[in-house]
Amino acid sequence: MINLTVNGKPRSIETTEATVDLESYLVSFGLNLQFIAVGYNGEVIKKDEYATVELQDGDILEIVRPVGGG
Repeated sequence: MINLTVNGKPRSIETTEATVDLESYLVSFGLNLQFIAVGYNGEVIKKDEYATVELQDGDILEIVRPVGGG
């Protein structure tokens, strides 16, 4: 099990895999990766790096989606 903080809330990933990458985690929520930005432990991650980031116990994610309006 991997324990994360996502947008300020505790979340757990139950997995049988040795590692879980950020891209797979985001896709599991049905998020369109084109329309989000992700902070990973205080740093903004480029979209082309999502698949290479392996989530670790204690990681902190901030997932931001643009909101239209005016």
